[in-house]
Amino acid sequence: MPENRKKMTMLRQLSPPQVVVLAYDGLCTFEFGVAVEVFGLPRPEMGDDWYRFAVAAVDEGELRATGGIRILADGDLRLLEHADLIVVPGWRGMDSSVPEALCDALRQASDRGCQVMSICSGVFVLAASGLLDGRRATTHWRYIETLKTRFPAIEVVEDVLYQDEGDILTSAGSAAGIDLCLHVVRRDYGMEAANRVARRLVIPPHRDGSQTQQLSRPVAQLRESQRFGQLFDFLHQHLAQPHSVDSLSRRVGMSQRTFLRRFQDATGTTPTRWLLNERLLRAKDYLENSRLSIDSIAEQTGFGQAATLRHHFRQHFALSPAQYRKQFALSSERP
Repeated sequence: MPENRKKMTMLRQLSPPQVVVLAYDGLCTFEFGVAVEVFGLPRPEMGDDWYRFAVAAVDEGELRATGGIRILADGDLRLLEHADLIVVPGWRGMDSSVPEALCDALRQASDRGCQVMSICSGVFVLAASGLLDGRRATTHWRYIETLKTRFPAIEVVEDVLYQDEGDILTSAGSAAGIDLCLHVVRRDYGMEAANRVARRLVIPPHRDGSQTQQLSRPVAQLRESQRFGQLFDFLHQHLAQPHSVDSLSRRVGMSQRTFLRRFQDATGTTPTRWLLNERLLRAKDYLENSRLSIDSIAEQTGFGQAATLRHHFRQHFALSPAQYRKQFALSSERP
């Protein structure tokens, strides 16, 4: 972990993280609302340690958002000087220039260890600032080729929901911003906190960032969505147990073929991969927030043996469970 990131982590232990979302004339309302909903909504059930939140105006004067909405910000770009996380909503247009003052403020924030996150076309702001040079990033599939052409120094990752580079995070289309925001909550406060936020939003608690952006099938019908919601609740409560396509399809009253098709429609992935992702998330939560042994974590998350957990953990995160605990357990030591 870079030295400035270590310092920022220590500061976060002293006070709740400060999230600052940008607002500008021509603001993309949905992406802005995503950041407000996840980070800015009061959540007394989370205790006093929940995020602090502010809105920083990029432009002077009246800020008009899509849909005839007017925005009154908390302050100007000076708010970025005290941010732990800066969120850049979708930008007002690929061909709209990015103010140099904003680029400077983002670079200075990044230099001192602040994390910077973009939603959808907000990636063009990060690209203009140079923060993505030599880094991996993603955006909405409609903007992929433009991003590649205009900023060849960026390693553009196609067809993923979000890309986490540690201090720089980017998401695909608008709804993928929700997945990335929940990913940040999960990283900062653990899986249970992210699940609680997801339940408030009435959305699935986790979609892996590597899932495809474009689903060729329609969204599952309401009745099937309800059945899968009950199935997901069951699986979260019984991750340690073995599960098969046969047992899961019988639980929701479908043939195996129909179940696999509808599961893909609802989640964008297979039952096997979904279970693996959820078990890895549960393992990460235990590593960050408990003193359980690796053997015990493997047993309680459905991997059975520590060797199996280590194999999948290294494959997905390029770290062993022990290395991950050593590197990230600090997040659970905030007062």
